[in-house]
Amino acid sequence: MSALNYPDDRRYHAEHLWAKEAGDGSFVIGITDFAQDQLGEVIFIDLPEAGAHFTQGVSCAEIESAKVVSPAIIPLSGTVVEVNTALSDTPELVNSDPYGAGWLVRITADDPAEASITAAQYAQLVSA
Repeated sequence: MSALNYPDDRRYHAEHLWAKEAGDGSFVIGITDFAQDQLGEVIFIDLPEAGAHFTQGVSCAEIESAKVVSPAIIPLSGTVVEVNTALSDTPELVNSDPYGAGWLVRITADDPAEASITAAQYAQLVSA
């Protein structure tokens, strides 16, 4: 098995989601490599509607794998401005490309400086 990947260009939440600034003030949100590895083959994702607002630490989506249904705990408070509609037909993108094509939602953050952890801190957390 290859080593799991945690890119340094994003922020992480202890509940296994990441947030990456999109360059326009919004943040793209997705699950970590660790999370997709633990879930196994993702078969369905229940995403929120654009316009929905979530507070950091609550579930913004449900991810169903062959093993379990797991909440997707949002790493930043904010309003959903876009959902990844490609996941409706190809939820396995979360497994094959969790930091790219497998993203979940894009949000405008209530507070872009809201607390989060670095890639190194996240890697240490999941290896403990």
